Amino acid sequence: MMRPLLFLTICLASVTIHAQEVSNSYSLMFYNVENLFDNRHDSLKNDSEFLKGGYKNWSTHRMFQKLNGISKVILASNGWHPPSVIGLCEIENSFVLNQLIYHTGLNNAGYRYIHYESPDKRGIDVALLYKKSEFEVLESSPIHTSDTINHFYTRDALYVKGIVKKADTIHIVVNHWPSKRGGALASEEKRIKVAAHVSAKLNAVQQLNQSSKIVVMGDLNAEYDAPSIQQLLKANELSSVLNPKHIKQSKLAGSHKYQGHWALIDHIFVSKHWKNHTSMSHRLVELPFLLEDDMAYSGVKPRRTYAGPRYIGGVSDHLPVILTIETGP
Repeated sequence: MMRPLLFLTICLASVTIHAQEVSNSYSLMFYNVENLFDNRHDSLKNDSEFLKGGYKNWSTHRMFQKLNGISKVILASNGWHPPSVIGLCEIENSFVLNQLIYHTGLNNAGYRYIHYESPDKRGIDVALLYKKSEFEVLESSPIHTSDTINHFYTRDALYVKGIVKKADTIHIVVNHWPSKRGGALASEEKRIKVAAHVSAKLNAVQQLNQSSKIVVMGDLNAEYDAPSIQQLLKANELSSVLNPKHIKQSKLAGSHKYQGHWALIDHIFVSKHWKNHTSMSHRLVELPFLLEDDMAYSGVKPRRTYAGPRYIGGVSDHLPVILTIETGP
């Protein structure tokens, strides 16, 4: 039997080694948290289904169950060291973000957030969480992607510039592109328009510094080979760290499953020149409690919060994606 003191010494050594390993890296995560609404009516938003007595019979209890689930995902997503930066989409407002970082298990993790209201008719926005001890915000602003002349309203993207782990100055854009409602081909034009707005912002960044380290993350509602994504990548010299062919060969061949089909629609892209000179790794966050058996199509699927009006109690219908970047020896 191993002596207690020896066992403790080994454990402490293991933790020390692990801490040394993670100190030379940082992680960025993106997560579509599927309709993170409060339960208060906002007259400027179409939020009636997420009210008490509404279509989905939303409640304070259900909201906090979801918030606690999201915090559990964040804390368990990257071993001993939660991500330095987290992009989120489908959040209603600053109220739910405050509840998330101050009234769940994240309370002691030191996260703060950046959020701007956008003109999406349902009232869902993107946001950025960041660990205050690991990320210094230098600048932030919304990227307006709606076309008010043609009455096209969608989520703004979010631009943030900051210094992470006192090592890299990075430019982050968090996205939630238009859905495939109306058909993938018919809606692709909308995503192409949004991609053009994002590219315009990135072009302005690159004009100031061609070597800028750029991260584009988000639910783009399209797979890697879609015209909208290829336009974004080519226009801004961006690249995927993850090989799309590899993800299609895995058990979970994507971040979202619809009618039995897995699709990788949640992406993290980085500047090509940065990727070519830095060690990076990209993966899905496959925590067991995020999945359930797919009784209709076999295999597993994300355990979502609702299926239509039926409350299931899961965290989200998407899986998070995470990128780890080495900062040096």
